[in-house]
Amino acid sequence: MRYSATHKEETRQKLLESSGAIAKRGGFSTTGVDGLMKAIGLTGGAFYSHFPSKNDLFTAIVQRELSQSLIGHVARGEGFCRDKLERCLDRYLSMAHLQNPDSGCAIPTLGAEIARADLSVREEAEHWMLQLQRAWAEILEDGELAWAMISQCVGALVVARMLAREETQVEVLDASRGFLGRALDDLLEK
Repeated sequence: MRYSATHKEETRQKLLESSGAIAKRGGFSTTGVDGLMKAIGLTGGAFYSHFPSKNDLFTAIVQRELSQSLIGHVARGEGFCRDKLERCLDRYLSMAHLQNPDSGCAIPTLGAEIARADLSVREEAEHWMLQLQRAWAEILEDGELAWAMISQCVGALVVARMLAREETQVEVLDASRGFLGRALDDLLEK
């Protein structure tokens, strides 16, 4: 039985989606090719018909995750404004986001692995981070504040996920939302 003309691309997309979720949940480097392929019902041998190497898959995951996230929407200027930025901060710094890393932002979950990855992976991440920073800088009219807010959001989520007690996690997220809210208020007063 022959596969449809789109079968290979559909399989590649399933692999990217599944591998992205696996990587965000438990780390990319900890899962072998066989495990990534098994998650979509294929054998490890089929992997190389989709990607030349595991590093190429990681680069594609970073591109997919960051371009399809809020980062991608901000970078494309899809009607993003200050009100939406505030709602974005509320969603980002939420317990729902904290408790669901496999469906959330890839930066706090994969950031440390990206930092240790090959240059091609880091360049892909940098491309999307610069898009995000530029979009937020335009909204905030302040490039430094944009970097600081992005870093605060990612750092708060990383720290909160490290903690054992939900009460302390909530405290970290609330403190970060409060801090960023005051920063936005101060900006309005200028």
